[in-house]
Amino acid sequence: MNVDGGTDRADGIAASRLSAADLARNFTDLHPPYAPHEAAVAADRCYFCHDAPCVTACPTEIDIPMFIRQIQTGNPLGAAQTIFDQNILGGMCARVCPTETLCEQSCVRETAEQRPVEIGRLQRFATDAAMKTGTHPYRRAAATGKTVAIVGAGPAGLACAHRLAMLGHDVVIHEAREKAGGLNEYGIAAYKAPHDFAQAEVDWLLSIGGIAIETDSVLGRTITLEGLQQAYDAVFLGMGLGGVNGLPVDGSDLPGVEDAVDFIAALRQAKDLSALAVGRNVVVIGGGMTAIDAAVQSKLLGAETVTLAYRRSRADMGASPFEQDLAASKGVHLMFNVQPLAIRGNGRAQEIVLARTETRDGRLAATGETVTLAADQVFRAIGQTLAGLPDGLKVEAGKIAVTGPGRTGIAGIWAGGDCTAGGEDLTVTSVAQGRDAAMDIHATLTGR
Repeated sequence: MNVDGGTDRADGIAASRLSAADLARNFTDLHPPYAPHEAAVAADRCYFCHDAPCVTACPTEIDIPMFIRQIQTGNPLGAAQTIFDQNILGGMCARVCPTETLCEQSCVRETAEQRPVEIGRLQRFATDAAMKTGTHPYRRAAATGKTVAIVGAGPAGLACAHRLAMLGHDVVIHEAREKAGGLNEYGIAAYKAPHDFAQAEVDWLLSIGGIAIETDSVLGRTITLEGLQQAYDAVFLGMGLGGVNGLPVDGSDLPGVEDAVDFIAALRQAKDLSALAVGRNVVVIGGGMTAIDAAVQSKLLGAETVTLAYRRSRADMGASPFEQDLAASKGVHLMFNVQPLAIRGNGRAQEIVLARTETRDGRLAATGETVTLAADQVFRAIGQTLAGLPDGLKVEAGKIAVTGPGRTGIAGIWAGGDCTAGGEDLTVTSVAQGRDAAMDIHATLTGR
């Protein structure tokens, strides 16, 4: 038995490392919602800039001064409408969007003496108020008689589907997994969007009508791109990134070495967090948001030591400084300029050997020094890849190449979100790309 009552498996991984009360406390909202008075006070800090830099910094170009003014004047439902006009997934984006590097970083109050207006929490206040009414804010236009297939029910696919349905088209979303939501459902840290918010938002979005979802529908297995082209008037590809980069070192196939995305998905779908096993000594390889989420949640589940090992410097990390500080505040040890050399163990992972690195003439190189850490669980978070790319599509850096509002170069086929080249792999960016592609699809189908 471990010190908290959980029973260690032979590989040192255990469930129930923490009590149910501790787990509930650890996985509550990262940023609690505003009360009405708090929202009014926070809104009053906005300067309501005429040429607001926060709007420019928002990938979906929400009129931020407008919606904050509406909150300030006691009209949160009007504020929500302003948000949803640009970002129909504004509720989730308010929770997971890296506002600290986007709109809030651009806030004119962000100085050495002042903190920015808390735009994300204000956005959540407004969108939560609207969703609690149970009434969808949009009605469908007259039916166009056109049908559109969407591959992937993630942020890009859902945003595209909603805009097309609103414009009068019929939409069928083909989703490979059991639930809609994509990254929002399977890939976001559980403490950022608890209480099944992702599914509640999907249900609310679908209430506009005109959108059907077929789950367990996999491109290249149960459906083909050619078949979709024949059956629908247009196709939008928003399937995200299904593959995971491997870890090419000795011992990477040992039990206890896992993909971080699988760990995060399992945690998101777990009905009982106390049943989810985690190692005593966890090492996460990577420097992006997935790595941070895996590391923080390992600690919140009760791992004794959690180390995030990144091959370059802190400044080079994909995760924002806010997320880095969050991880450190939860007890995660951040190691920089180290990369995995080998994973060792007697039939299972027990330790990891890391090689120290440095940058020479702009290139990463090993210094010859190594460090060895105890590791009964190792998570790979070193990037994802596009799996099962259909033939005929142009590829750029391993993703679908697009121009303008998601045009793939093949007539009748658009794409957006993480599966396309040049994106930022953010929920908010995917929403913008899905929305913009929908408008271009609509213009094409209607001859406008």
